[in-house]
Amino acid sequence: MSDTKTYDLIVLGTGGAGYQVATKAKEAGWSVAVVNEGPFGGTCAVRGCIPKKLLSGTADFVDTSRRLGDIGIVSDQPVLDWQKLIEFKKTFTDPVSPGTQASLEEVGIDVYEGSSRFSGNLQLEVNGLELSAKKVHIAVGANPTKLPIEGFEHLITSDDFLDLPNLPKRIVFVGGGYISFEFAHIAARLGADVTILHSDDTPLPIFDKDIINTLIDASKDAGIKIELNSPVQRVEKTENGFVIVSATETHHEADLVVHGAGRSPAVMDLNLEATNVDYDARRGITVDQQLRSTSNPDIYAAGDVANAGPPLSPVAGVQGGIVAKNVLGGGEAQPSYLSTPSVIFTTPTVAMVGLTQDQANESGLEFDVIENDISKWFDSKRVGLKFARSKVLVEKQTQKILGAHLIGNHAEDLINIFSLAIEFGLTTAQLKQPIMAFPSASDDLRSMI
Repeated sequence: MSDTKTYDLIVLGTGGAGYQVATKAKEAGWSVAVVNEGPFGGTCAVRGCIPKKLLSGTADFVDTSRRLGDIGIVSDQPVLDWQKLIEFKKTFTDPVSPGTQASLEEVGIDVYEGSSRFSGNLQLEVNGLELSAKKVHIAVGANPTKLPIEGFEHLITSDDFLDLPNLPKRIVFVGGGYISFEFAHIAARLGADVTILHSDDTPLPIFDKDIINTLIDASKDAGIKIELNSPVQRVEKTENGFVIVSATETHHEADLVVHGAGRSPAVMDLNLEATNVDYDARRGITVDQQLRSTSNPDIYAAGDVANAGPPLSPVAGVQGGIVAKNVLGGGEAQPSYLSTPSVIFTTPTVAMVGLTQDQANESGLEFDVIENDISKWFDSKRVGLKFARSKVLVEKQTQKILGAHLIGNHAEDLINIFSLAIEFGLTTAQLKQPIMAFPSASDDLRSMI
């Protein structure tokens, strides 16, 4: 092995949680190296939220046309070209990796492509090279969870789905998580026969149960078959595709089987023990409020690989900014997740922020639950949306918003207004005070509280 090359900082990963840490350190005059495995730019921009939202937007257009057809307004339904859609998607994703790599190299950051593994304290082995640093920041994200399924190798990942040259006719999604529901809605709207097999009776457990039940109804209305309490035991390859066998011995035939049962922090191949970093295989690297490793203060971690905050792209970006401040100045900046919304980009969209009813009850809070079936409201009715509702938790004494749970048109935008309310402690009266544009979904929010 060659001589060790030493840096002030080594950053593992180039997504939202890593890129800005490397560039800010370089701007400060540090010697910086970046190690990246796979496409540069992170999951969100290349194989996550950006391409997924593009595809789900097309699926939403198809479903709106179908609903307007049911009303009798649209007579000819659109015919979608999957290949053209994927080509269009690539105009967004293909430039990201080379652009990210070039921007790092242009500012003088040493870039290493390949997998990394700790060989000692603050020492890394990369493609036979030995690197060391005064500080290391780990932002390598997450990988699809390894499932105890015979024939697991036959499952494709969400990465693979986003690059399919053609959309197969029969698709089975294993697991009832974000990926399964979002991609199932895309595939079903574009003509596939879709089934979701989930291991227990509670898909998407962080969301409000009533909202998810409404999503399940909407999914079934779109032709998606959902089987709960159906853990997959094995996947068999046949001449005509695949047979998926659940624990209940039900058999499903498919042309494609997609892993949609969640992702785990990408910690297992890093040999973190060699650099004294504590971690949990399911939750990620153990960090303090400043995103430093609790067992090695010279190592930071952020994004999906860290056990801190919800595993969401905007959270990773905020955490990256926090690490950049702390690693450079020894600061004590720390992120807040109080008002972080979560969204499922199905049709209709599901969104939540703040506490669920169970969490509010566990906290001993006294609160009212304001529920509305908003499918009969103008913004839903004008496009024939049958599945839409809101549920808002309001603290009795203060009239502040504790949580908001939505399914329907523009839920991904409305939830941000509730996020502002929670972040700044606004009351229902304060939320209702502004005169908003009418008719609009934002104005509807006034009636939800």
